[in-house]
Amino acid sequence: MEIWESLKIAVATLSANRLRSGLTMLGIVIGNASVIAMVGVGQGAERYAAGQFESLGPNTLFVVPGSPQARNRTFDLPQTLVLADAKAIAQQVPSVKEVAPQIQSQQRITFDSRNLSGLVVGTTPNFLTVRSFEVDRGRFISDADLARQNRVVVLGSDMANKLFVRQDPIGESIRIKGITFEVIGVLKEKGAFLGNNQDETAFIPITTMANRVVGTRSPYGIPLTFISIAANDQQSIDAAKYQITNLLRLRHQIVNEDDFTIQTQKEALEIIGNISNALTLMLAAIAGISLLVGGIGIMNIMLVSVTERTQEIGLRKAIGATQEDILWQFMIEAIILSALGGLIGTGLGVGGVLFISAVTPLEAGVAPAAIALAVGVSGGIGLFFGVVPARRAAQLDPIVALRSA
Repeated sequence: MEIWESLKIAVATLSANRLRSGLTMLGIVIGNASVIAMVGVGQGAERYAAGQFESLGPNTLFVVPGSPQARNRTFDLPQTLVLADAKAIAQQVPSVKEVAPQIQSQQRITFDSRNLSGLVVGTTPNFLTVRSFEVDRGRFISDADLARQNRVVVLGSDMANKLFVRQDPIGESIRIKGITFEVIGVLKEKGAFLGNNQDETAFIPITTMANRVVGTRSPYGIPLTFISIAANDQQSIDAAKYQITNLLRLRHQIVNEDDFTIQTQKEALEIIGNISNALTLMLAAIAGISLLVGGIGIMNIMLVSVTERTQEIGLRKAIGATQEDILWQFMIEAIILSALGGLIGTGLGVGGVLFISAVTPLEAGVAPAAIALAVGVSGGIGLFFGVVPARRAAQLDPIVALRSA
């Protein structure tokens, strides 16, 4: 019997039992849709995290106080970085382009009857370059503001909108921790970084922050929350990390464990990528279990179908059908069920990925490799689990089959 004839008979047989065929395909549909959706969401989460880190600024490194071990052991970070360290890095490290020391503190900010709790950052003029921020109105902090410890402030776009509803904030006065500051600028919208809104921030001169707002000093100078650093280019990042490490070890007279940690975008992205890949693989494996369940369902229904169609099989073999013809007949039915279920599941999975991308910040995308893998696996499952019932049907004795009818 020709394959085409077997295909027409298989389609007619499956169409005659639409409900049973649909329920048989359900496991394959769910499995394919889940695998494609999970892989797409995982890749979208990785791209989202990469975009978040890129928003921190190109070729950026961060020097934070405390060794990695110390940071894991305590919430109170040691004050081991000072302003003099940042100045030394800017002057003595050739692979560094700009340095922006920062002191951060959560403070109460008020204007007239409006008040909110926001992040106050003491920094230097280099902050704009290092962290890729832009001024929308007014100006940013200047070197003169640092030298004179001026009480001036630059607001993030969201903070400006909340404090000054439909009002130009430039030239107005706000109070931070009870101290009056003049608003000299508003930054362009930057967006959130890993859930933290960077636009709800107030920026003041680092000297004003240290001496008037925070009011804390270490024996070695003004303590910093961390130091943001821009390397000369992408190729200079590793060299900058090595040179900064050596410089700070000499300045801090370190013999054993470092009292600081240097973090780069590349390292952070590698960690995020590894975590994302592991989670995606785990979720895809869990979703793939439904493909296995769907394959077992196909085998179960095909075995039932062999039992129900014993008379048909005996009659076909009696009029000349070979074992190979019967084998192909049932194999084709199993492959149709799994392939059709794979296509429907693929459509649902792609639709789910596009929906998630539309309603969430995740840049979820449809991975062609995931589609090919899911459809290939579902087709392979149909072929694999269809072998047993197909062989059972092919090996039926026609006389016994006709007598059992």
